[in-house]
Amino acid sequence: MVLLAFTAKAQDIPERPNPPRLLNDYADLLSTQQEQQLEGALAQFARETSTQIAILLVKDFGGTSREDFAQKVAEGWGIGQKGKDNGIVVLVKPKIGNSRGQAFIATGYGLEGAVPDAVANRIVNHEMIPSFKQGDYYSGIALAATRLMELTRGEYTADQYMNSTGSKGGGIGIIGIIIIFSIISFIMRAAGGRRRSSLGGSSLPFWVLMSSLGGGSRSHGGSYGNFSNGSGGFGGGGFGGFGGGGFGGGGAGGSW
Repeated sequence: MVLLAFTAKAQDIPERPNPPRLLNDYADLLSTQQEQQLEGALAQFARETSTQIAILLVKDFGGTSREDFAQKVAEGWGIGQKGKDNGIVVLVKPKIGNSRGQAFIATGYGLEGAVPDAVANRIVNHEMIPSFKQGDYYSGIALAATRLMELTRGEYTADQYMNSTGSKGGGIGIIGIIIIFSIISFIMRAAGGRRRSSLGGSSLPFWVLMSSLGGGSRSHGGSYGNFSNGSGGFGGGGFGGFGGGGFGGGGAGGSW
């Protein structure tokens, strides 16, 4: 009976992906190109900061609540680094039939200051759900990932985010860099130049790429939905694996 109970509990969540991935689309909401771009950005961010943002798109919550499901995934997969507890789970269930669509952001112990519950709630309800209502899951997920990267990297504080009324302009964000890099790569290929796999291999100085973003301001409403290729972002290696971070139940969600 104990074995059966343990097995049933383990089946509530998907098995840890092997090879490890930060973007896992179990609901088939994204195209292959969109998955590659998001995975590349998340993996690059994890390598640069050690913060791991895992995004799961699922058809149901395995008979439990979205909060419990996110917590079980966070603990079962060990998202974030042990000792730093710097993991985040972004959970999305689409609207299917008569069931409501739902989204939830769970934060590790070490990130509850950078992304408190009120901030997680605002990201879900103001950055994600408006796009989801239009059937655009990619833009909503990309916007949420960008906000979480900016907040955990310290480009602005939780209070500054909560007090803002427009687009954030405090930093360019890794996804914004990918847009520019993709455009440059496309131009180079069209001109017959050798394709670069990272910004370090670009013939343009890094500051030129950044300045072309115009200060990094981004407007709400899907401005990240048109990456020009499916190369997975910067290249330079994939996601190395989860590190055993801890979660304490922090987070917030919403539905539509």
